Amino acid sequence: MSTAGVEATIPLAAIIGILFALWQWFLVSRVKISGFYFSLETGGGYSNGGPVFETERTEEDAEGSPDERVVVGKCAEIQHAISVGANSFLFTQYKYLSIFMTIFAVVIFLFLGSVNSFSTKNQPCTYTPNKLCKSAVANAFFTTIAFILGALTSVFSGYLGMKIATYANARTTLEARNGVKSAFKIAFRSGAVMGFLLASSGLLVLYISINLFKIYYKDDWEGLYESITGYGLGGSSVALFGRVGGGIYTKAADVGADLVGKVELNIPEDDPRNPAVIADNVGDNVGDIAGMGSDLFGSYAEATCAALYVASISSFGTTHNFSAVSYPLLISAMGIIVCLITTLFATDLLRMKGISDISTVLKRQLLISTVLMTGGIAVVTFAAVPKSFTIFNFVNDKMVKNWQLFFCVSIGLWAGLVIGYTTEYYTSSAYSPVRDVADSCRTGAATNVIFGLALGYKSTIIPIFSIAASIYVSFRLASIYGIAVAALGMLSTIATGLSIDAYGPISDNAGGIAEMAGMSHNVRKCTDALDAAGNTTAAIGKGFAIGSAALVSLALFGAFVSRAGIMSVDILDPKVFVGLIVGSMLPYWFSAMTIKSVGSAALKMVEEVRRQFNNIPGLMEGRSKPDYATCVKISTDASLKKMVPPGLLVMLSPLIAGTFFGVEALAGLLAGALVSGIQVAISASNSGGAWDNAKKYIEAGASDHAKSLGPKGSDAHKAAVIGDTIGDPLKDTSGPSINILIKLMAVESLVFAPFFAEHGGLFFK
Repeated sequence: MSTAGVEATIPLAAIIGILFALWQWFLVSRVKISGFYFSLETGGGYSNGGPVFETERTEEDAEGSPDERVVVGKCAEIQHAISVGANSFLFTQYKYLSIFMTIFAVVIFLFLGSVNSFSTKNQPCTYTPNKLCKSAVANAFFTTIAFILGALTSVFSGYLGMKIATYANARTTLEARNGVKSAFKIAFRSGAVMGFLLASSGLLVLYISINLFKIYYKDDWEGLYESITGYGLGGSSVALFGRVGGGIYTKAADVGADLVGKVELNIPEDDPRNPAVIADNVGDNVGDIAGMGSDLFGSYAEATCAALYVASISSFGTTHNFSAVSYPLLISAMGIIVCLITTLFATDLLRMKGISDISTVLKRQLLISTVLMTGGIAVVTFAAVPKSFTIFNFVNDKMVKNWQLFFCVSIGLWAGLVIGYTTEYYTSSAYSPVRDVADSCRTGAATNVIFGLALGYKSTIIPIFSIAASIYVSFRLASIYGIAVAALGMLSTIATGLSIDAYGPISDNAGGIAEMAGMSHNVRKCTDALDAAGNTTAAIGKGFAIGSAALVSLALFGAFVSRAGIMSVDILDPKVFVGLIVGSMLPYWFSAMTIKSVGSAALKMVEEVRRQFNNIPGLMEGRSKPDYATCVKISTDASLKKMVPPGLLVMLSPLIAGTFFGVEALAGLLAGALVSGIQVAISASNSGGAWDNAKKYIEAGASDHAKSLGPKGSDAHKAAVIGDTIGDPLKDTSGPSINILIKLMAVESLVFAPFFAEHGGLFFK
């Protein structure tokens, strides 16, 4: 493929993805908002100019019925309350983050600029010393710019996801009156808007950044792509705080609402009498949507930057073969087109017959995208990559064939599918592991917790073997570059992954709105079915994120080792071994901080919900309104305060290790965090997902076995709710955040590697 062809293909694919997302948005927006709304503040009445949903009338609607108008108005008002709450939290969080990111941007410039005493003279290149590269100050400046661009794109990804989700939740609720097929299309198309906008905008911003940086760097591709690694650092930095802060927010509200509402008072989930219910629904958007969007964008950015960096110091870069260096970007561009076709299978080409088909349609998305993407990888590989080339391999370059590179990307892609299906097996109520957890609730919460923990530990086996096989084969075929593109293969269908991931919280919100608005049992049955499938897809999404994080981190680790000038990492070296032990401990320290943060906030939430039920006359009977704002404030304050210490732990650990103990100790730290973090993340996410679906399995009562454990309010159900609340911080706060920990520490080490190599190890000099 010619350079001109590459330069046209990448932005064209990104623009097509953006246009497709806007088309999906248009289809969702056909459920209009205009006219009147029911006010939660006044308790009734209609107001002109406020939002209301105009949908096709159904048999359930009594023509012109004031009661129906009230129900629809309530949906609009609840949606408005959720949207305002989510907006307020994210704006406040981003204010805090802007201060932190400004300080860290200055740190990047000062550390990297000091590598050569802030000299503005060109310096010998690291990998081709006979040539001159741009100065350390120039690299520091452009790395800082890339960091800011990555952070802004990550903020955009999270905020955009939240706006889409809050735009679609009530629309999904109201479309559920027309049946599950209509509601599914609204929820899935809304998820697709987020998926395609995020994947396309991430690719486009990165591509434009590379071309703008190239104006200054000219033929210094080593400096160009080294500075671009700042893009991945910025993306993951914001993702960490978004995941931790959003996770604390949503789970504090969720745990507080469930423990008092379901266990103590035996009222339904999302009951409008529960003071924490609005905070819970806001949390779905700031944690499960905004945090998840930033997380997966960070994974994509880091995988791409790692592959680009390794390519730039290989024969691709030394010969200035732009088509071959841009191979990671071409894979992402092809992924957008493949995911577009895959989405049409869910919404247009294959018809969903009923509730029982929801999970099948979502799982089919994974399989279709993987099969189509395998063909797409072959096209890109044989069109853009030379038949043979050399790849950087630490000491001696490795000769690689293009078909070997095809297998590297493909094995990462198919390993992702294996991890996804394994996650589904261990977290879906359609299979025996979750049903065994539900059955253990017969004898109380203790046995439920024991079974859930065992399930989580066992669920690591197949994913770890899949990741191990991907690493071994990819490294044997194409060294560290093979691992980088394998990670990119796993993330190549990110648009589809985000679509089905975002679908879950949107459906969850839709169910909450249906309950609070007092809609019929049939509507709630539809939204519950959508939500149950969404819980499993959310777990699958977390599995993809964790699996790709392992490959991305290892690729970044290899790039760091090469840039730091380490010839080999010897675990018998005491500095390396000490780093290994400490690094293995960090995911546990991080988890302790995040889980306790959720527990502390949930404690305050439980006390506040109890206080309101005890002190507000008529609240339990539905004659009085709860104080939603106080519960929202508890979650907001807790998340903003408690997200800082875990974030600092992750951001400062590589800086301290590299500066004071040297690059060998830092290499051990990164390896330890990767090896232990991946296990902790998988087990935590799957235990939490299994407990959640075991609870929903009992509540649904769809089988004789489930009915024997129910109904809602039974001892077995209460035991399941306790298990679910224990699993909440595991699956939505600590588990997903750990994969960011291992990626962020690795990319930060790569960015600061020049400084560590020159000035690090102060204690051993």
